[in-house]
Amino acid sequence: MNDHSPALARLGWSEFFSDQLESADAALVPMRISTVHRARLAAISPIGHVKLILSAQVNTGDFAVGDWVLVDPQTHELRRLLARKTLLMRRRAGHGATQLAAANVDTLFIVTSCNADFNSARLERYLALANETGTNPVIVLTKADTAPDAKEYERQAAALQRGLIVVVLNARSADAATALSPWCGTGQTVALVGSSGVGKSTLVNTLAGSEQELPQLTGGIREQDAKGRHTTTSRSLHAISGGGWVIDTPGIRTLHVSDVGHGIETLFAEITELAPLCRFRDCTHAHEPGCAVLAAVAAGSLDPERLARWRKLQAENHENTPAQSRPRSGNSIPNRRKK
Repeated sequence: MNDHSPALARLGWSEFFSDQLESADAALVPMRISTVHRARLAAISPIGHVKLILSAQVNTGDFAVGDWVLVDPQTHELRRLLARKTLLMRRRAGHGATQLAAANVDTLFIVTSCNADFNSARLERYLALANETGTNPVIVLTKADTAPDAKEYERQAAALQRGLIVVVLNARSADAATALSPWCGTGQTVALVGSSGVGKSTLVNTLAGSEQELPQLTGGIREQDAKGRHTTTSRSLHAISGGGWVIDTPGIRTLHVSDVGHGIETLFAEITELAPLCRFRDCTHAHEPGCAVLAAVAAGSLDPERLARWRKLQAENHENTPAQSRPRSGNSIPNRRKK
């Protein structure tokens, strides 16, 4: 495997993965999952694309695009899945099952457009997900050329989280690749999430350049509500002309959060920092006397809509997170206790 280390590095291989190799893996080669279908997996290696041979025990639902696996080079049989640096997943609507979206992603491009699709609450959900997994979030605003005041959308997006980077671009322009190049260098992996019709597939095509084998299909939107058709129906890994990799995902209009307690704390840092100043340890910031958060709302330093969205996200995360996974917090204690 050492013979291919420079080529593997270009695919995103790092010491994090090589440290997992054991003596028994000497005859196997690392490959990276490039597509996941219901009954098959494909991978990319330094020698090209490979259709993996799966044993009867393998469930493709346990794999995500971007995963690193060890493969028998003679038979192309998948032997082992390596631990992930990051994993993006979402809870499917209507039931408790989770869906793996992308693995080993360095930067998450959260794509929305400067029109009716822009929704602060939805963007906050994506940000909480990125924060929880340790993936660097970047808001990408598309269709700025059609908006009467794109700067206002940029201001609203930047206010969602401290230090958040917001990039405004035209997804069809070659300048888009330049604008996003700081996160798309050799060996770097980015993923795109967002609603259908905001230009994710167009942006993937722009980043990949004209040399990609199978360009992503693109579709239009209904101008009255900015809703688009799902032009991407499966996740896939594409080479970026600058040397990195991009994972496109199907449009997700509703993201149900779970297991993102730390991500919410990071997202709503201003509330997280005020909470210890409240009179009660288990303050819900709804009606308690001596609540520092409510005091900030009254003083005008905290947006009441922001607090309302925090409450909703906290409640949903608590509802969807299995009890054994929930971190201990004051809000889980029924009896009011002073500090």
